[in-house]
Amino acid sequence: MSTRVLHVINGELYSGAERVQDLLALRLREFGYEVGFACIKPDKFPERRMAKEAPLHLVPMASRFDLMCGFRVARIVRKQGYKLVHTHTPRAALVGRIASLLAKVPMVHHVHSPTSRDTENVMRNRVNSAMERVSLTGVARLIPVSCSLLDYLRTQDVLPEKIRLVANGVPTPGPLPVRDEPGAEWVIGCVALFRPRKGIEVLIEALALLRRQGRVVRLRAVGPFETATYEADIMALVHRLGVADRIDWTGFTKDVNKEFGRMDVLVLPSLFGEGMPMVILEAMAMGVPVVASEVEGIPEVLEHGRTGLVVPPADAASLAAAVTQLMDGVHDWRAIREAAYEVQRHRFSDRSMAEGVAKVYLELLPPRY
Repeated sequence: MSTRVLHVINGELYSGAERVQDLLALRLREFGYEVGFACIKPDKFPERRMAKEAPLHLVPMASRFDLMCGFRVARIVRKQGYKLVHTHTPRAALVGRIASLLAKVPMVHHVHSPTSRDTENVMRNRVNSAMERVSLTGVARLIPVSCSLLDYLRTQDVLPEKIRLVANGVPTPGPLPVRDEPGAEWVIGCVALFRPRKGIEVLIEALALLRRQGRVVRLRAVGPFETATYEADIMALVHRLGVADRIDWTGFTKDVNKEFGRMDVLVLPSLFGEGMPMVILEAMAMGVPVVASEVEGIPEVLEHGRTGLVVPPADAASLAAAVTQLMDGVHDWRAIREAAYEVQRHRFSDRSMAEGVAKVYLELLPPRY
C-alpha cells in the first residue's frame, strides 16, 4: 500500500509550479507514494491537470489570511490518512503549516522562485516573504529547484540540514525529433503566462530590431495574459513598434509539444523570478534551441553556446544579436538542439525529479507497499 501525501496548492493557474505538482502526482507512485491535492484557490488547475486519478479536495480560502482553511485541510489530512503535507507557494505554506501542526504530520515546502522578488509589487513581495518565513518555522524540509534558490534560502537563515536540492524535470516524449534546419523565415517561440516579469516587452523590441535589420522572422506567442490591462499595454507596444503582422498570439494550449514543433528557437526573456523554468526543459526535450535571460536558475540549465544561449535580462539588443548569431550559424543550431536534448534526458527528467522528492519523503517517513 502506498503512503499518502497531500500537496497543498493554489490552483488559480496552470503554469510552471503547477506542472511540477502535476508531474509529481503522476510519477511518485513508482516510489511508493500516492499524491492528493488540496486546492485553496480553485480555478485553472482542477480542469487542466493531467493527474486526473489523484484525489482533489477543493478548500477555497475566503481571503489571503483565512486561517480557518488550515483547519479544514487538517480535517482532510486526518480523515483521508495523509502522512505528510507538501506545499508549493507562500499562501499554501501558511495553510499547510496549520494543517501539519493540527494533524501532527511533517511538512515539506517546495521553493519554485525567490519570494522576496517574485513579483513587480514590492509590498506584495514583502508580505509574501514575511508570511513564508512564519509559515516555514519548524518545517521538516525545504526543496529548492535550483542552486540559485538554495543560495537564496541560505540568505533567509534556513538551517542547511533542512535543505534538499531537487532540480525540476519534464517527460522526454521520445527520441530526438527529426527536423530540417530552419528555412528563410525563422519562427521565434515564446511560451509563458504573460505577465511583467516574463519580459515579453523585451522580446517584442528585439523582434522590431530584427525586422529593421531585414531578418525574416515571426514570433509565435503561446500562453494567456495574466490580466486584461497588461494585455492591452502589450498590444499598444506591438502597434507602436509596427510588428503586429509579425506576431501570432495563440493563447493557452494543453499540447505545448505540438507548438514546439512549429518553433525554430524558443526565447524566454524573463527579467527575474525564475527558479528553473519548466518551459526551457520542455523545449530541450523536443530539440528546440533556447535563448534565455541570464537570471537565477537559467544558467544552471543552459551552457552558453553548447546547450543554449544566455543573454543579459532587459537587453533587447543582446537578445536580437543572439538570435542573429543562431540564424547566421555562429552557433550551430543542430548541435545545440542535440546537446540540449541529451542534457534534459539525463539530468532533468520527470522521473529524476520524482526520485529526488521521494528521497526527501523517505527521510521523514518510509513508503508502504
